Amino acid sequence: MNDCVAEPKIGVLLVNLGTPDDTKVSSIRRYLREFLLDPRVIDLPFFFRYLLVYGAILPFRPFRTAKAYEKIWQKEGSPLRLHTQDLAEKTGGLLGADYHVEAAMRYGNPSIASALEKLSACKEIIILPLFPQYSSAATGSAIAKTLVELSKQWSLPGIRVIDQFYARKEFINPLADIIKPYISDPETFLLFSYHGLPERHLDKSNCKAPCTRIDACPLINQSNYFCYRAQCYKTSKLLAEKISLSNDRHTTAFQSRLGKIPWIKPYTDELLPELYAKGIRKLAVACPAFTADCLETLEEIGMQAKSQWIALGGQSFELIPCLNSDSKWVDGVASMIKEEKKH
Repeated sequence: MNDCVAEPKIGVLLVNLGTPDDTKVSSIRRYLREFLLDPRVIDLPFFFRYLLVYGAILPFRPFRTAKAYEKIWQKEGSPLRLHTQDLAEKTGGLLGADYHVEAAMRYGNPSIASALEKLSACKEIIILPLFPQYSSAATGSAIAKTLVELSKQWSLPGIRVIDQFYARKEFINPLADIIKPYISDPETFLLFSYHGLPERHLDKSNCKAPCTRIDACPLINQSNYFCYRAQCYKTSKLLAEKISLSNDRHTTAFQSRLGKIPWIKPYTDELLPELYAKGIRKLAVACPAFTADCLETLEEIGMQAKSQWIALGGQSFELIPCLNSDSKWVDGVASMIKEEKKH
């Protein structure tokens, strides 16, 4: 009889932003409530955040959001959840028996708590928020929530965190491979559209680099290490270099702003008329802040921005898919996990 006990596995938690359970208004409202009451998302004092969410957003926004989700919802469910779970399954298969990989959503299901329950026997957990560029609203919130849930366990595993990968070859190379076929026509212009943030989030990230916040950010150093905007521009630069795209054939902008406060610029919807005025007629859009296609890519860009572009007179508009569970991205995720394990 063999008395040896199997070595505990290494847990891997892949965390994406979140999704409602279905397209019902009640589900959308529940999802938005959890999302918008997060102080890292709407960074106002609790009283004012509560008034804003319950008084101005939840009574109206769920109805509009439900209609948007209905346009992209798949037969099997939310695209974001499906892609993230597929990525987790394929990554787990590639890493092998020594690892246990689970997917979780910061808001909605599968919850971080439920995923950690499945990883409770692991000796170590590597947390990978699936946001290439660091922001407190996404990456920081995912990490903070995971640590809170882990703190409830009696036996705490070793914890490692991969908090950003905006410049890593494991991310840049597979995304560049996806983008390249879409810009083979020399007349096609490439727009990198990133999720936006309120400008005050940059101030709170202790960004001290000299920057107009209109032009491209300066190179990343100690003065702007956590600057989300600077990291986005770095990603754009690396992707353009990887696909050998000249500076006059691409630019960077930011989408998904909410409310009337200043968000980081330039705004994607306001940039489209400027591109058209410059003579651009063929446009391809990549969304490198998202690793999986979701409402913001499929509906906001693939439908709303496309409609705006065609109405301006544009000849063509191509939404470039996110990494989703592309085989080279699966290789990249597995590689980052193995590299983190060595440290």
